[in-house]
Formats: sequence, structure tokens, C-alpha cells
Amino acid sequence: MIIIRRARPTDATAIGAVHVAAWRSTYPGILPKDYLARLSAVRQAAHYQAAIRGGIGVYVAVRADSDPGAAIVVGFATAGRARQGSGAPADGEIETLYVLDDWRDRGLGRRLMRATADHLSDMACQDVFLWVLRDNPSRWFYARLGGKPAAEAVIQVGGQDVTQTAYVWAPIARLAEATTSER
Repeated sequence: MIIIRRARPTDATAIGAVHVAAWRSTYPGILPKDYLARLSAVRQAAHYQAAIRGGIGVYVAVRADSDPGAAIVVGFATAGRARQGSGAPADGEIETLYVLDDWRDRGLGRRLMRATADHLSDMACQDVFLWVLRDNPSRWFYARLGGKPAAEAVIQVGGQDVTQTAYVWAPIARLAEATTSER
């Protein structure tokens, strides 16, 4: 059984490991091989620990059968007010959503999206968006949840230009409803 809960600072190491594993399994052939090889779970953990301590909405999917002192994080998502300079087409932003390969297709992404939608609603956000790399093979997930492509932008990742697409849910209730229903 998996529990979705707000992340704790002690989850940061596991979150960093999930981040790196998800990028390495999702982006070969999309991002430079040497860039993916240099990703650091330790650096990512420091980033997420700062986010958790700073009040960013970080939610984890944790195996319920794991020791509470050593939670096994199998996925996570982060959300907050739209970042400045992000080309924000909405006031709330889901910044990340990653689930380990062995835990995909079990509804965890949907549950994590629901947690972020609830978090952003509690912050009085009216709508929400996220950026996804256009070549990400899992981008269908966002469309299936009712996200509408609203913008594209070219960014640099690992010294390479990549195109990203913004998916928007306006109003945010559309995302909350989509994550409640079984599709």
C-alpha cells in the first residue's frame, strides 16, 4: 500500500534518488548522455531539503509497509505559486512529478497530482500549469488528466536546446476532478 503525504526533511535523500532515477530512465536520447550521467542524487537532495524547509508543497508517495523512520519513497511531486520568469500561463505551478519505473501505472501520479491540486487550491490559486519536455514519452498523462497545451518554450538542459510544453488546468477544479475519477 502507498501513502501520499507531505514530505519531511528526512525524505530529501530519497526524493533526490527518485529524481535522478526518473531522469535517467525517461530522458535517454532526449537529453545528453553525459548530462544524465552527471546528475547527482546528493545535489538533488539538498535542493529538495531546502524546498521542504522553505514551505514549498512537496508530496511523496511512500510504501506504507516501510519503517516510518526509513520511509521508502517511490514518487514525489512539488507545487507552489508560479515561478517568476517561468512564462507562467497560470498562477499555480506543478514543478515536478516523478515516479520510479517499477511503481508507474498504479495511480500514484494521479494521486500526487491530486495532492498538488489540493495544495494549490489551499493557496487560493485559481488555475495551474506544468512544463513537460515535448519529447517526454509520458506527456500523454497530462492530456489524459485534462491538461490543455497552452505554450511552448525552448530551454537549455545540459547544453542542449529542448522544447517544453505548458499544460494548463483552468480552473484548477478541473485537475482536482480529473484526479478523483477513474479513467
